[in-house]
Amino acid sequence: MELNDFLDFVSSNDEQGLLKVKAKTSAPTADEHLLAKFNEINEFVSANGREPEADMANVPEYMLNQRLNAIRGNDEQCESLREADTHGLLPDTLVSAVLEPKPDYKAEPKEINSLDDIFSDDSLGLLDEGSESIFEIRNVPKTIEMPDKMARRKRCEDFEQFEKLFKTCHEDLKSGEREQHKFTGEQQIQQGQFFVLHGVMCYVADLGERIKKNGKVNARLHLIFENGTESDMLLRSLATELYKDETGRRILPKAEDALDGMLGIQEDDDEATGYIYILQSLSTNPDINSIQNLYKIGYATTTVEKRIANAEKEPTYLMAPVHHVSSYKCFNMNAQKFENLLHTFFGRACLEIEIVDLDGKVCRPREWFIAPLKSIETAIQLLINREIVNYRYDETVNEIVEIIG
Repeated sequence: MELNDFLDFVSSNDEQGLLKVKAKTSAPTADEHLLAKFNEINEFVSANGREPEADMANVPEYMLNQRLNAIRGNDEQCESLREADTHGLLPDTLVSAVLEPKPDYKAEPKEINSLDDIFSDDSLGLLDEGSESIFEIRNVPKTIEMPDKMARRKRCEDFEQFEKLFKTCHEDLKSGEREQHKFTGEQQIQQGQFFVLHGVMCYVADLGERIKKNGKVNARLHLIFENGTESDMLLRSLATELYKDETGRRILPKAEDALDGMLGIQEDDDEATGYIYILQSLSTNPDINSIQNLYKIGYATTTVEKRIANAEKEPTYLMAPVHHVSSYKCFNMNAQKFENLLHTFFGRACLEIEIVDLDGKVCRPREWFIAPLKSIETAIQLLINREIVNYRYDETVNEIVEIIG
């Protein structure tokens, strides 16, 4: 069979249309791209009833704010988007009109007497049906599920039961037994924990059943505030407020004391059984120093400074000096077991690397993990309060997430 005959045969029997080539769609023009970006701002205003603000805690909103400011400062873009400015976001007078006067020309305004006149003057098709219609709101849920009830603070009738807890917490903060830390994750909200919300200390007296809905975990809390009020707000609501509050904090026992308490009660004649430490590599090897959030979680029976003295000669330290980030003294238990639990928790984030020692032997150190420091510290805290069994480390998003079901 001739080649042309064969190609004709194949084409005529292409029932699945595998040989049909779809015509390439032209890339959007600069004006179309600008309009699409401006419409995202329009959608935000329609959904929220206000302009996007420069809120660094909300990155998507912050970017919309910066985009709007950039458009407002560009006369040409403002003019091209004038008809799309459904919310009056753009300035009425162009800067260039003042700096560079244009010919005295004024377009005759179109007479509008009916709805038909309005629709016929819709040059951008914003009132048409379809994905580009202003009535087609994107990125906003069509239905918003509200909680079964809204939490409000009320007077706490039995506040005397909790008043001593607040006084003790303040005393511990003053003496250094407790420390304030920035709130970084919903998993940190546990029963018996203290937080500072809008300058007022609160105590999680009770945490209800955790329920997963729409992929999100929530629970009803019983919060006691040191001003004598209480609230039964949701866990995610408290987390949202703590995220938004720049001064929002969680209050924890001093890290080393908390770990000591979990590992056993320290008596005057007890001896430390070891140290759990966190290190950061100072290697100049580009295959190592290019890795962000690379930390070693280790165990030592001597002081950490003594253990890492010859780090640049040991493959377990990647044959390079290291930075001592933090360490925890352990009493009355096998600290190596504690180390193994942390290694298991971060196991899927373990660094896979081969290091050649001074004798030419290839070694594969297994104590280095690619995880943010705050996640490692959170894991230690979860291990301290015995809640770690309810969580796992998700290496795809670099976060500790709750285990559901």
